[in-house]
Amino acid sequence: MSNTIKGPFIVTGASGQLGSQVIENLLAQGAAPLVAITRTPEKLAALQARGIDVRAGDFNDPATLGAAFAGGGRLLIISTDDLEPGKRLAAHRNAIAAAQEAGVSHIAYTSLTNPDESSPITFAADHRETEALIKQTGIPHTILRNCLYADLLLMSGPQAIGAGALYAAAGEGKAGYVTRADCARAAAAALLTGTGSTVRDITGPAAVGHADIAAILSEVAGKELPYVPITRDALVEAMVKNGLTEFVADVFSSFDVAIAKGYMDVASDDVEALTGQKAQSVRDFLLASKSALTGQA
Repeated sequence: MSNTIKGPFIVTGASGQLGSQVIENLLAQGAAPLVAITRTPEKLAALQARGIDVRAGDFNDPATLGAAFAGGGRLLIISTDDLEPGKRLAAHRNAIAAAQEAGVSHIAYTSLTNPDESSPITFAADHRETEALIKQTGIPHTILRNCLYADLLLMSGPQAIGAGALYAAAGEGKAGYVTRADCARAAAAALLTGTGSTVRDITGPAAVGHADIAAILSEVAGKELPYVPITRDALVEAMVKNGLTEFVADVFSSFDVAIAKGYMDVASDDVEALTGQKAQSVRDFLLASKSALTGQA
């Protein structure tokens, strides 16, 4: 590892989909020592066997965080996924306070694209206020404003292929969809190399609209799939019919509203700047995911 910044390098949410990929990136680059924080340490026995210090820590239980962050180091706070109003921010506040108490030297945080006060995304305030709390500590930090995961298209894509059209309430808006893998690479790089305090837009190489996505899905499926714009109310109704609660449907539909209003129309080269490798495009990602999208073995 060419990086001269010393650890320990601490990753929260280490048993989650993003956290586990960050850990693998850090291991591949020879980062040490590594600390993996999780609410379920029993799930990380394999990592422990590879020499990683696995510690129990729960943002919702501040009493667990002193031992979890003991010794300080460089900390990646992966945002929790609590949708209940106020719960995510309270959890983040606990983690930031514990990081400050432990003497953490750098904080990287997975935030959201354009978490402005006017953002339609229902939990944008959690990210905006978490960013403010981190800044108030005076600890050097890297804010990683992750755009929408391209991986989410692996859920809506098969539905579109099955229905013969891509339905969304995103209007003609675009989003800088980024793969979870690229978010993990960027987070690992920020933890290993970040200095000072910066805000990074973690996006794909270009913003794309749903008409673009429908064209790619058409290529994948081998049949024409038009994009059909619908209203948010119609989208919520369809989600509820498919088993989501109205609350969760409201949250997910707010992504489409944010796209329609231009909040997600961001494309930067920050992934490449951090990692030295370009972010994967939506087209390349979806074409590489053909079997998952079409249900083929």
